[in-house]
Amino acid sequence: MMMTPKSGLFLAGCCITAIAGVGSVFELTSGQPDLGMQTTAIILALSIPLTGLFFFAAVRDTKANIK
Repeated sequence: MMMTPKSGLFLAGCCITAIAGVGSVFELTSGQPDLGMQTTAIILALSIPLTGLFFFAAVRDTKANIK
């Protein structure tokens, strides 16, 4: 399988949003998030679907470029 730069960017976005989601969970469970409860909860709520979407887009792009 050949990964294109486009699918590489999608995978990078997937990694970044996954890390943001995990970090948000740790911040929320600590009780005193640095960015505040509401902002951290919004980051968590956005990072979960974005991680899935970026991963799905990367896989779909890679499959489309298989020769």
